[in-house]
Amino acid sequence: MALALAILAALLAVAGILAWARAERLARRVERLTRLAARDAADLDRLRRADQAIVERLPDPLLVLDARRAVLRANHAAQTAFGADIGAVLRHPGLRAAIERAFAAGATETADLSLPVPVPREVRGTVVPLDPPLADGGQAVVVLSDRTRERAVEQMRADFVANASHELRTPLASVLGFIETLRGPAADDPPAQQRFLAIMAEQASRMNRLIDDLLSLSRVELTEHEAPADPVDLPALIHRVIAGFEPRLQAAGATLELALAPDLAPVAGDADQLVQVAQNLLDNALKYGATQTTPAALTLTAAPADGARWPARPGVLLSVADRGPGIPRAHLPRLTERFYRVDAGRSRAAGGTGLGLAIVKHIVNRHRGQLAIDSTEGEGTTVTVWLPALPSAA
Repeated sequence: MALALAILAALLAVAGILAWARAERLARRVERLTRLAARDAADLDRLRRADQAIVERLPDPLLVLDARRAVLRANHAAQTAFGADIGAVLRHPGLRAAIERAFAAGATETADLSLPVPVPREVRGTVVPLDPPLADGGQAVVVLSDRTRERAVEQMRADFVANASHELRTPLASVLGFIETLRGPAADDPPAQQRFLAIMAEQASRMNRLIDDLLSLSRVELTEHEAPADPVDLPALIHRVIAGFEPRLQAAGATLELALAPDLAPVAGDADQLVQVAQNLLDNALKYGATQTTPAALTLTAAPADGARWPARPGVLLSVADRGPGIPRAHLPRLTERFYRVDAGRSRAAGGTGLGLAIVKHIVNRHRGQLAIDSTEGEGTTVTVWLPALPSAA
């Protein structure tokens, strides 16, 4: 009996040793599998980060779609170009049809889109299905290439030729007519020569202003789809513009009242273009804000935006008002059209080209702002520009 118990004990001991050995081998295998799983997870994480970095750094807007055609990711370029409108872009019938075709055929599809907001843009959408899918489940990528600049260049050339040929015809014909007169009947008439030369100089200056404004308008339209994001100190900019207008104000006997809010936030903008906005508004008010008997009395204000008339997000209002004869209500909707003049004779006599407010409108559009013109006959005109505040300042 004792011998049997000893043998049983020995067998149990051997079994324990074998079980411990198997457990140890199993533990080592589990540890090795754990290390392999951790390494695979690290490799997968590195691949995912590399994939995200590549997508994020692409210069064109890019969207990653899942199997439900929903947006998994949008790179920085897409966020900058479209912001909260990405969903609306994806719902565009042309792009939606291209996405469905790409998923169905497993092949690249393209679509040309015309997007009306926030400014008109021409976009080429390219849908590329992914097989195998990305690590995060991305089944396709959508690349949105902005073709607005190319189309704008083509349109700019056509518009410049059409506008220049139309508007330059009259002053050019006048100059040519006076040249013929100076060569003929006025060849020996010094007083007439001086008078005609003065008129020719005035017409040449008008043509020069017209070309400058046409080029300026073309440059603004060329970049209108690209919203500026640099911080602009509006009070400092306004003081700089007013300093340049002081000689003209003094020469015209005009007065300018300035009202700047002390807590004015920086705006997101292009400083040179905002200078042009302020200059054009003051120039118009100075030219047309006077009556036959009273010099122009102008008011320039800049204050934080409030009221239901303006967007709910933080913004700044820049307003120029005069107490001139005002503008009939029927003309107000057309004031920002190219070459539209309420009184063509008075505009030309004042040196206007009919492009000032058109330039202002396109600059405001580029800044994703709003333009409002209010006028009452006999009381004056007020032009107000709403500009979005810099997001960090807001």
